Amino acid sequence: MSTQNGVYVFCAISEKEPKKFGKVLFNDLDNDVYTIHHQNIAMVVARVDGEVLPDRNNLFAHQQVISEIIKDYSLIPMSFGNVFHSEEDVLLITKHMHDEFEKLFTHLENKIEVGLKVIAKKEWLKEEMNNNPMLKKLKDSKIDITNPASFYDQIQIGEHAQNFVLGLEYEVEKEIYHSLLELAAAGKQNATIPGKTLLNAAFLVDRDMEEAFDKRVNDLFELWKEKVDFKYTGPWPAYNFVDIRLRIEGK
Repeated sequence: MSTQNGVYVFCAISEKEPKKFGKVLFNDLDNDVYTIHHQNIAMVVARVDGEVLPDRNNLFAHQQVISEIIKDYSLIPMSFGNVFHSEEDVLLITKHMHDEFEKLFTHLENKIEVGLKVIAKKEWLKEEMNNNPMLKKLKDSKIDITNPASFYDQIQIGEHAQNFVLGLEYEVEKEIYHSLLELAAAGKQNATIPGKTLLNAAFLVDRDMEEAFDKRVNDLFELWKEKVDFKYTGPWPAYNFVDIRLRIEGK
């Protein structure tokens, strides 16, 4: 939902008392960040002038507000760009979704999201391919890809290469993803880049388990560091475990 002028919604928090969270810079204008309440649910908002476009500065400003609030609150994040015409509209949707928000807060209380990407090292990937008998045989056969008669052989190469990559992804899923899932409240696997990113996962972690989870990530990296790189990020709001924006837009 978007409009030229209105009330921008960042997230929902469980809070009965009015709160202010400083200012946010949208469209080169400072806007107060404050709460709109229905019972124990508060929407964190800011008034905006003009359309809030997804440029670098506005995206950064949105994330900066979220990053500050998550230090003190469990929150239900909204995707970038939710703007309503008025505070009354924000209050209406808060009332409409109150029960659902309460259920989500029960699920998200004291939890954070972290992300892990496992990226294959080129040297290890090349070594694994050379150790694969079928891929090595097809590679050494020096198939002429410009020759139409080699079409079937090219299909074979593609199928074996795909199965090779899927095998690596399965190994990483079994040894890394499922090991971390043991310490998480929930996990989600997102799309990977075949032959490069072997795992692109998000985990919902209880703050009480954060230290143990971090240690498990470090231990796994020590086991795999000769083969892959880890890109471990967070803490984030639970974007991968909450689907709120479409519901708001559908209201």
